[in-house]
Amino acid sequence: MTQRIGVLALQGGVAEHLALIESAGSQAIRVRRPADLDGLDGIVLPGGESSTIDRLLRMFDLAEPLRVAIADGLPTLGTCAGMIVLATEIVDPAPGQQTLGLLDITVQRNAFGAQVESEDATVETVDGPVRAAFIRAPVVTRIGDDVEVIARHRERIVGVRHGSITAIAFHPELAGDPLLHHHLIHARP
Repeated sequence: MTQRIGVLALQGGVAEHLALIESAGSQAIRVRRPADLDGLDGIVLPGGESSTIDRLLRMFDLAEPLRVAIADGLPTLGTCAGMIVLATEIVDPAPGQQTLGLLDITVQRNAFGAQVESEDATVETVDGPVRAAFIRAPVVTRIGDDVEVIARHRERIVGVRHGSITAIAFHPELAGDPLLHHHLIHARP
């Protein structure tokens, strides 16, 4: 049976995630409203602007249904801004910015610098090497007791996992690297 993998499609990098999911043989679903969460086998929270994603989640009454679905074990991959949205704490959040509070980490926004300081890199993860782009990327400055570090870059924590949630500070979808998407597709709640 084909896996149905959602991509939060309110703002940010959506198309590349949809393409990687489809290329892996799964059905990619754009998630824009609570009903779109029904029957998903996993979800990607893409990069973009984390404070904008937060506002749109609340504006479209999607924050709480998404929080419940992920808390109930929906396999989740958060990339860049998606990592921030999943975190319990943000260093220097935008005014009024909230998170889903599902992943016991503290994240510092834009820790790798401005967009002009973006870089392509190969990141060693516990799942294998991943080609990725770092664009205004966050870093994890604190992890909770049960959170596993799955990747570091320049000695900073850029990938974590807890249960069915994987969060990374970089963009494998921009490099067309499907490794972490395959992990998501084959995860079992």
